Amino acid sequence: MKDYVIDIEAENKEIRKRYRALLRACKPTLQRGDKQEIRKAFDLALDSHKEMRRKSGEPYIYHPIAVAQIAAEEIGLGTTSIVCALLHDVVEDTNVTLDEIEEMFGKKVRRIIDGLTKISGIFDPNSSMQAENFRKMLLTLADDVRVILIKLADRLHNMRTMEFMARDKQLKIASETSYLYAPLAHRLGLYAIKSELEDLSMKFTDPDTYKFIARKLNEKKAERERFIGDFIDPIKEILEEQGIKASVFGRPKSIHSIWNKMRKKSIPFEEVYDLFAIRIVIDAVDEKEKTECWKVYSIVTDLYRPNPDRLRDWISSPKGNGYESLHTTVMGPKGQWVEVQIRTKRMNEIAEKGFAAHWKYKESNSDSGLDQWIKKVRDVLSSPDQNAMDFVDDFKMNLFSDEIFIFTPKGTLIQLPNNATALDFAFEIHSDIGASCIGAKVNHKLVPLSHVLQNGDQVEIITSSKQSPKEDWLNFVVTAKAKSKIRSSLKEEKRRVAEDGKEILERKLKSLKVTYNTDNINKIANYLKYPSSQDLFYNVAKGIVDIKQLREYVAHEKAVEINAGSSSGNQFNSHIGGLVEKINKKEFDTILIGDDMQKVDYTLAPCCNPIPGDDIFGFLTVNDGIKIHRTSCPNASKLMANYGYRILKARWASTKDSAFLTGLHIVGIDDVGLVNKLTTVISQEFAVNIRSLSISSNDGIFDGNIMVYVNDTQQLESLMKNLKQVRGITGVNRYESEN
Repeated sequence: MKDYVIDIEAENKEIRKRYRALLRACKPTLQRGDKQEIRKAFDLALDSHKEMRRKSGEPYIYHPIAVAQIAAEEIGLGTTSIVCALLHDVVEDTNVTLDEIEEMFGKKVRRIIDGLTKISGIFDPNSSMQAENFRKMLLTLADDVRVILIKLADRLHNMRTMEFMARDKQLKIASETSYLYAPLAHRLGLYAIKSELEDLSMKFTDPDTYKFIARKLNEKKAERERFIGDFIDPIKEILEEQGIKASVFGRPKSIHSIWNKMRKKSIPFEEVYDLFAIRIVIDAVDEKEKTECWKVYSIVTDLYRPNPDRLRDWISSPKGNGYESLHTTVMGPKGQWVEVQIRTKRMNEIAEKGFAAHWKYKESNSDSGLDQWIKKVRDVLSSPDQNAMDFVDDFKMNLFSDEIFIFTPKGTLIQLPNNATALDFAFEIHSDIGASCIGAKVNHKLVPLSHVLQNGDQVEIITSSKQSPKEDWLNFVVTAKAKSKIRSSLKEEKRRVAEDGKEILERKLKSLKVTYNTDNINKIANYLKYPSSQDLFYNVAKGIVDIKQLREYVAHEKAVEINAGSSSGNQFNSHIGGLVEKINKKEFDTILIGDDMQKVDYTLAPCCNPIPGDDIFGFLTVNDGIKIHRTSCPNASKLMANYGYRILKARWASTKDSAFLTGLHIVGIDDVGLVNKLTTVISQEFAVNIRSLSISSNDGIFDGNIMVYVNDTQQLESLMKNLKQVRGITGVNRYESEN
């Protein structure tokens, strides 16, 4: 830690000030005796963390107070949650035990803090510690959702104060946040927190783009505010005339959502028109909510022409996370599309504070989508032997997806994620119906299991006692429940087949005079590149592994017997150690890897084709050594979130005379000789080699993909700038991979 003078008196004053601010934030939910409980928790946290400091040098207690403040102010949680937020790191980081917590604050607080405390102990090194932690946290979610809400508050504060951390830690935490925590905040209806988490993740994983969009937003701020004023003034006027109490305001879109739009549509910042949404929040009594919202909708669409394809009615059918609102897109006075959101105060509170506000209004909405969702989480968690990584991936898939509404033959409404198939619907009704499903009737018409359902379909499932789950089913189901049930059925089936394979292998090894023991089985599995002995037995039973391959293994073993002897020590470190070898210097002097920045053998990941100037990291793969990815690679967040222990620091070193492959997507208006002009800029002006060129022209529109070799990002940016100046070219973007 840096040398600086600590002013204890000033720090104590600041702690008292922050504690008073926390009490003010808790005021709306405080009941008799609550203040004493919060004080007791604060005193325990203050005492437990008194010797600890954060990376910034501040007293550690600032963090639990801030987490409690977010829980109270931004999520709207009550006293129990505030107590747990103040104590969330006490068991993990100090000598205080869960038993002591229970003695002081009761069983409920103990259970929540246990859910918040990370798992300690040793896991399968191929599994992710984070995935296990996430799974444990969700197990507690099934009992008490406050665990997740406090965890989100904790993560939000850590993200807000992350500038003092090491770069590799920043990347790992930011990736984990965008991969798991932002979708979770979205699913729990915490839209403000979800947007902030996404923006903060982007700030660390792709700082250049983040700063660029932030700067552009700032430049256009005055112009945008003027436009919003012109747009909402007439609406306010009519609302007043008709006696409708409502507040109307413009809300800017998050940097992350603007970037998403730029990426998806391959458009520059200047062409993103919906940089903000107009929100109308009505003050209406419960029984008149729907009527008032539609009344305001009609006022807005009388003033501005709506886009008929862009009406979203989440008032009649709320989203699964309780979100209710009416969205429409209208043509503004200056020929710009503007999104308008119409909702009541109650709906707005649920949209802003999600789950916490939902409990507050629960009496009026007994069978909410959130209750159903928690029930689904319980179902998925009930699978006993599911790999934590599979679980996190399946769960993640169902977090962000929009819902569709499907009807059973008797008219019961069932919610499913977008792109759900008839088979997902069958598993949603009951696991046994899913497992024996052979087809379905959608709107009385026979369809296959893989048929993708549309909003409002009525579905009847056809079953057969002879049917059982198949491997290819995993390719077209999207719900976590269906995936988990299919996987566990297949595992059971695989186990049975593997038992037969075991006996067959034993006989084959006997004929080859090889002793059948665990050591030899593991060696054979390793030689044939199977992850486990069960996979080996299964492939023997299926006839994929034959006597010829086993003979090859025996010959291989004899050849390497001279070098026998296993190396002890950490497998992970020896793997890296094996890669640090004498390398052809000219070929591998461009990237330095690891904490001590050594020259190590590596390959560039084809999913994002990094080039010098890009922010990069190394990823230690199981079979292909170290792969270098860009930190903004589409796969980066998943790799860092799930396999943080395999991430290595990496930076570009000397890049003279080296050429790196990258892709350019070019669109424009077709013209005679356009390809010639482009290749002239690339080959002659920049002396850049072209690896491949694919071009299509459709009704006068030119669309081309060009893979080129460049030295670094600087050269690439100059090239893109010059290509944009070619007459007829409307857009040039770098794309991630050759695929």
